[in-house]
Amino acid sequence: MIKTSWAFYVTLEIQSFKHMKIDRFLTELEKVVEELGYTLRREKGSFRGDFCVLEGDKIVMINKMYPPEVHVGQIVRFLSKQNLDDRYIKPAVRKELDTWFDRISKEE
Repeated sequence: MIKTSWAFYVTLEIQSFKHMKIDRFLTELEKVVEELGYTLRREKGSFRGDFCVLEGDKIVMINKMYPPEVHVGQIVRFLSKQNLDDRYIKPAVRKELDTWFDRISKEE
């Protein structure tokens, strides 16, 4: 797996978000994460963020010291590894997600 820096996500943010504002998009992504059965945790620390299963609890960790653009990138990276085909996601959110998925796949 290729590790991507947070600067990559900030660069994507500058190029993206044509369809909706970042705060609204982040809120919608958080809903999708929860619908997948994961708990979203924001913590301080020396980590970038990722997802794991800890004692049976499915968790997506976000470093709250990073800006919202990075949070979006971290959640999108997590969602890119999930099967979202059978999930209802609002059309505007799906459109924005597809844009992010395309850009991430080109970088990897």
